[in-house]
Amino acid sequence: MENTKSAFMDKYLTPLAIFVAAIIIALALIYGHIGGVATGGTGAPTAPAVAVNIKDVKTDGDPFIGPANAPTTVALFYDYQCPFCKQFEQGVTPQLITNYVSTGKTKIVFKDFQFLGADSTTAALFARAVWATYPDQFYPWFMAMFNAQDQEGDTGFGNLASIETLTKTIPGIDVTKVEANMNANKDAYQKAVDADRAEGAALGINGTPSIIVGTKLFTGLSTAAYYSGISAELNSELK
Repeated sequence: MENTKSAFMDKYLTPLAIFVAAIIIALALIYGHIGGVATGGTGAPTAPAVAVNIKDVKTDGDPFIGPANAPTTVALFYDYQCPFCKQFEQGVTPQLITNYVSTGKTKIVFKDFQFLGADSTTAALFARAVWATYPDQFYPWFMAMFNAQDQEGDTGFGNLASIETLTKTIPGIDVTKVEANMNANKDAYQKAVDADRAEGAALGINGTPSIIVGTKLFTGLSTAAYYSGISAELNSELK
């Protein structure tokens, strides 16, 4: 009987345990990369490890869209190489622009949380120069960057040459002026990029995209859950 039980365990239970463990590890890696708060995909985040308040988020000097004096603010921490950020920009931001930014109800501030390699940093520095020289063209450039995003990491699109080539396709931007601005202010821009990431880390952010609205931190959600959660918080603030 004991030999039969052992044979059964060896044949069925041990492989099953290995399979389950593999699934757990894979899920841990996925959610670890997305980062942040466990939400169950509901759009209602659990209490963040650190109390957050949009009023405490530093926004001076960071690129933004919407009225500068809008009654509400959305702070978006992102990385140009992050595929989940691409999903957010293509699926959530357009809805926020239509329903809140274009109506003057909110502004979206773009906060650097560049952690996926040298290309992320290059894009962040170039972005600062775009914002400084052509603020009205920043968002079309920003979206073009995410639309062109391909493989995560330092291969494919994302190095300086490819960013310059892409930028030439954006009307109203002189690439030579942007690059000159970036080179002249690289140290200052690097400090600003580093400060954004340090601030995000201090707020409990460990992945992208992470969004702070009011006293809520949204991270690790589906596209639909991001929008429903953010819009609910904005509506609450706008009452």
